[in-house]
Amino acid sequence: MSAPGVLSFTQQGWEQVLAKVKRALVYLDAACAESLHWGCGSTRLLEAVGGPECHLREFEPAAVGGGAKQPKAVFVLSCLLKGRTVETLRDIICRSHFQYCVVVTAVNHAVHLTANHVPAAAAAELEGQQPVFEQLEEKLCEWMGNMNYTAEVLHVPLLLAPVAPHLALTPAFASLFPLLPQDVHLLNSARPDKRRLGSLSEVDATALTPELFLQIRCLVSGLSSLCEHLGVREECFAVGSLSRIIAADLANYAPAKNRRKTATGRASVVFVDRTLDLTGATGHHGDNLVEKIISVLPQLPGHTNDVMVNMVELTALQNEDKSQSMVAPGCLAQPKDAAAKALWEALLSTKHKEAVMEVRRHLVEAASRENLPIKMSMGRVTPGQLLSYIHLFKNNLKALVSHCGLLQLGLATVQTLKHPQTAKWDNFLAFERLLLQSIGESTMSVVLNQLLPMMKPLNQRTNNDYSPEELLILLIYIYSVGGEFTVDKDLGEAEEKVKKALAQVFCEESELSPLLQKITGCDSSIKLTFHKSKIAVDELFTSLRDIAGARNLMKQFKSVYVPGNHTHQASYKPLLRQVVEEIFNPEKPDPVDIEHMSSGLTDLLKTGFSMFMKVSRPHPSDHPLLILFVVGGVTVSEAKMIKDLVPSLKPGTQVIVLSTRLLKPFNIPELLFATDRLHPDLGF
Repeated sequence: MSAPGVLSFTQQGWEQVLAKVKRALVYLDAACAESLHWGCGSTRLLEAVGGPECHLREFEPAAVGGGAKQPKAVFVLSCLLKGRTVETLRDIICRSHFQYCVVVTAVNHAVHLTANHVPAAAAAELEGQQPVFEQLEEKLCEWMGNMNYTAEVLHVPLLLAPVAPHLALTPAFASLFPLLPQDVHLLNSARPDKRRLGSLSEVDATALTPELFLQIRCLVSGLSSLCEHLGVREECFAVGSLSRIIAADLANYAPAKNRRKTATGRASVVFVDRTLDLTGATGHHGDNLVEKIISVLPQLPGHTNDVMVNMVELTALQNEDKSQSMVAPGCLAQPKDAAAKALWEALLSTKHKEAVMEVRRHLVEAASRENLPIKMSMGRVTPGQLLSYIHLFKNNLKALVSHCGLLQLGLATVQTLKHPQTAKWDNFLAFERLLLQSIGESTMSVVLNQLLPMMKPLNQRTNNDYSPEELLILLIYIYSVGGEFTVDKDLGEAEEKVKKALAQVFCEESELSPLLQKITGCDSSIKLTFHKSKIAVDELFTSLRDIAGARNLMKQFKSVYVPGNHTHQASYKPLLRQVVEEIFNPEKPDPVDIEHMSSGLTDLLKTGFSMFMKVSRPHPSDHPLLILFVVGGVTVSEAKMIKDLVPSLKPGTQVIVLSTRLLKPFNIPELLFATDRLHPDLGF
């Protein structure tokens, strides 16, 4: 077996679940389904279940219960066993005929004690005992209707969806997003005047809403389990205010302190707030095929990180009606197919042009192995050429089944290359480059005025013009890359013109997208008056100002903008690149903006002694493993950049990139304007 990593951690967790599911009815929630999807594949679960009578079902209040011939159920859940989650369990079990129930939760028992307001001292005395789980086991038997039936409740850390050996995501925390200055006002509304917070820098775990604190503690529980699997004692570091809270919680998490005493390996875990650099998330500079695939193809239902691939080209069906939904879509995750997995990892780590050639090479090799009548052609790869190779498999069932994973990735490539949004990608890129030049040479008001002619209402727009959502992406890009700016009369006037134009664009939409409904608070265009639209746009610009000021608290990482000169054009320098370069700076200075989180008195003493003795503070480059966790999402291009950059700066150092989700430009407005950032839905 290879060295412990994100894939072995996920698969080991699922093996514990699979050992319980034989001939069971299995209920999964969306986050656990996504972990299974990337880690093992759903076929692995179906094989473990076996038997024609058994099914997989989504865990939801309306889920169908088990019949008389289905006496066993396994519930696999990513959340705390509390509130609505327990009510849903009860309802499903009460309308079923189960005699044996297993409930698996990805959240450990210590967090359940916190959620049930058990004081830390009392929780410490309960070490080795699991009263919350035991009480639920009794309830399960009660709901099954016989206290002699069998019930088990256990914790398995199903935290990750491993996308590649160097990259894993946390589907249960896809909505977790760093705080903005406006959130401080909301937090203050629940605090007495004497204890008001002055800025984000003053926000700690005690200032958070109970829901957000518990969400963070659930994440910390999973990350601690990952460190246990990797066999490491971790030092925690943070860049940004929410990252600081998460890093401090992991550093001081009681179960982690006990685990670290016996760990033989060492690792640095560095958390970074996404809000410090939204330029990378909304920009189109990433020259990566996968980034384009996940941006233009429709999302796979119930998933945050995979897409639907239309497989109709491999069937005899004629899909004339474009409004029809796909019955059996393909997808990108192919954990059971070694050849497809190899292609997928190549696509993640190569540039667009090489990636398309790699798809062709894999299709040609697969067709040759199956003795299909392939016509070789060199030169530029076209969607038509790739499609002609894919069609060779259409009438050969054996070849189609053998290479199904590869064909899904091939069709994803074809559909992306032909997609009208891909052509628009270059338009975005050109405009973003123009903006970079303008920001260096002009004031913010001039930059905003350049955007005005592009704000066209529906009846004036062509396919090449920007939709309301795309205009929001450009605005976020401008304010994030520009950073802190001086507010003057010209800027005030320019912002007012842009606000008015944007409010008008919103008003004249024939249908409001889910994002516009969220922003405006109106569920239909008929209800959206100009007045309501203008109020929504004013609030939106408050968020944009917050984004521009997100790096104000930084001393070193103040800018992601590199001004041009007579030899170089102005450019964008990703914050994540700056962080990694600072971590592995050969001079090894004390990091200014990368804060170390102490895990108790010993560390505090070290820090104190270092003021007058030669005691070296922990440094994020001290250890052979760097885990970089981006809170709020990461792009494919950023993950590739980090994977390539770390070995070039310090050979021999292993790096794992973790994040809450894979980002595409459209995700950022959704996350930024989410109304439940401070009050995440934890299922109770």
